[in-house]
Amino acid sequence: MWRLLDNTVLSNFAAVKRPEIVLRLWPGEVCATLAVLREYQQAVVTRNFAPDSWVELPVLELTAAENEYALTLPGTLGKGERECIAIAFCRQGSFVSDDSHARAVARAKGLALSGTLGILVACPALGILTLAQANTLLKKMIAAGYRSPVDDLGKL
Repeated sequence: MWRLLDNTVLSNFAAVKRPEIVLRLWPGEVCATLAVLREYQQAVVTRNFAPDSWVELPVLELTAAENEYALTLPGTLGKGERECIAIAFCRQGSFVSDDSHARAVARAKGLALSGTLGILVACPALGILTLAQANTLLKKMIAAGYRSPVDDLGKL
């Protein structure tokens, strides 16, 4: 199953210089679209992220049907979000985002969802990080601008 990442998640893990965590969590499943990577490149300039953080992230191209479906999604979404939702819907994948509006649209389409917190919570269970390490990353993400609804993963 493809797990389509949007720029909110890419940015959070790039901000703490740990993109490999996402790749390790869902090997062979995690991906993005060209529009998402273009959005990330803007963050490279504005937020001083490493430009090569996501070079190992597979990029999926939209089919003609997926492009058509993306055009039916609300214009209030970014192009990367529309593309990710379209691919996830058409290929029965999941959408990984922290944007509340994009998540609401994806939820209405019946998509499985996750986000930064879901990734961090899954890591201790799979032995990728300890809970203390995941909490440390969460705190660093919050310090870098992530608006998390919790400050301790133990509360989830």
